[in-house]
Formats: sequence, structure tokens, C-alpha cells
Amino acid sequence: MSIAKALLVYEVMRWEEKALLDAAKEIDLDVEPIHLYSSVIQIGYNGVKDVFKANAEIALQRAVSHSIALNATIALESLGIRVINNSMSTALAMNKLWTLSILSRNGIKTPRTLVAFSDEACFKFAQAIGYPIVLKPIDGSWGRLIAMARDEEELRAILEHRSYIPNPTMKVHMIQELVNKPNRDIRVFVVGDEVPVGIYRVSNHWITNTARGGKAEPAKIDDELRELVLKSAKLLGIEIAGVDVFEDRDRGYIVNEINAVPEFKNTVAATGYKLQLDIMKYVKNQIKR
Repeated sequence: MSIAKALLVYEVMRWEEKALLDAAKEIDLDVEPIHLYSSVIQIGYNGVKDVFKANAEIALQRAVSHSIALNATIALESLGIRVINNSMSTALAMNKLWTLSILSRNGIKTPRTLVAFSDEACFKFAQAIGYPIVLKPIDGSWGRLIAMARDEEELRAILEHRSYIPNPTMKVHMIQELVNKPNRDIRVFVVGDEVPVGIYRVSNHWITNTARGGKAEPAKIDDELRELVLKSAKLLGIEIAGVDVFEDRDRGYIVNEINAVPEFKNTVAATGYKLQLDIMKYVKNQIKR
């Protein structure tokens, strides 16, 4: 018999969402899946009744699209539903510059990063960091639209390609050093105050994301890494996070990004650790008694 009700908000029923629903059954948590493409969510109860019916006080946000995740969370919060992760933390994590700004001003080591708003400024700032450099969109995932420039000519070609992309965020150029790390980075998961599991994402390519061919292997999480990712997630107010960390050969651990709706299929496959159980237990524990 189920004892509580929560929402699982999603766009695509991937392996992760199915695993989360199975985990909910395992811990006797009544969860209603909400397909966002089939739903209309009103903003507050300003005279609009019964458009969105959900007998729940808490929701787990699992939308793939950053934009849909953020806006759906904002709408649900207007109805008094607590969403994990909340809209502010999701917005902070979506914007890589915002994330790095908060982390760096709180003493967390991050990649050396500059922002530029014109081609001329990019060339100037690239000289300041030194080639090779990495150009990233300020909002994105799965390693999409990330490019490396080894010299001014390659940078010129990348900027020309970006100029044809109509999205205005592509006019904000985030320039980073190419961190001197081994052929891997670390994805570490945070669930509340716990750091249950992590993986190395190993690749011979400088992009190690598993969506781009990186191989997942169980990672060792030492006390320094555990403390680092917990502090980073809390600075952004994120309850469930995937924190991406580089191992700089000179500077040690460097936090690169924080994901508010992390995928974990490859982590479960590589480690055998049922992260979905941790997540749903956390959701269940957050429901008011």
C-alpha cells in the first residue's frame, strides 16, 4: 500500500524515469508521472480552476530540456508544489557563467574563464588565456556546441559558425582554458547531504561526456571530493545534482559544471549502484507528515 504521493515530471520516459518509478514502488511511494507535452499548467489559482489537477505537494523535475525544466518548475511552484530541484537552483545551474560566478566567488576552484560579446574581444581574451582554448555555449548539455580552438584561425572559423546560429545566447562567448587533466573527468552525484556514487568518464578525446563516447567507470570519492561537491551543490541550492569535476594536474580538483537534472543510466550500469533508490527515498523523506 502506498503512503504518499509525489509527481514525476518528464518529457521523455527514458531509462532513468522508468527506473525512478520502479524505485518508488519498491519503497512504497505513490508517484504520478506527469507528461509535460500532454499537460497544461496554470500559473497560480487566479480564478482558473481545475486546469491542472495533481494531488501532490512535491514534484521531481526530470524534463530533458533545460528551458522546459525551468519553466515547468516555475509553473508548478506557482501552485504551491515544492519541486526538486527548485526554479532558482535550476536557473543557476542552467547558466554555466552564473554557476562559475557563484562557485568562484565562494572559493571553489573552476576553469579559468572569460566572457566576450564580440569577435574582437574573443581574439583579445584568447590571447590572455593562451591557446588552446575551449568555447562553450552558456547553456547546454551533452557536450553539444563545445569547440576547441588551437590558434586564431580555428577560433575565427568557430566564431563564424556561431554567427549563423540565430539563438542570441550564441552571441555570448564563454572562453575557457583547456584544463591540464588526465583522459577523464568525474561525474559525482549529490542527493541531499549525501554523495552516494560517482563515475570517471574516460575518453581519448578531450570531450569525455558519455553522450559523446566517454566510457563510464566507478570513481573513487575521497573526503576532499565529497566535501567539494557538497559545498558546490549547496551554493546553488541544488538538492539532487550531478557535479562535473576535473582533476587538474597542478591545481587538483576543479568544478566544471553542475547539472540540475542529471542522467544516471551509465552510472548505474558501471557501478551497479541503484542511485534511483536514493533519489526516490529523498523525495519521500521531503514530503510533509
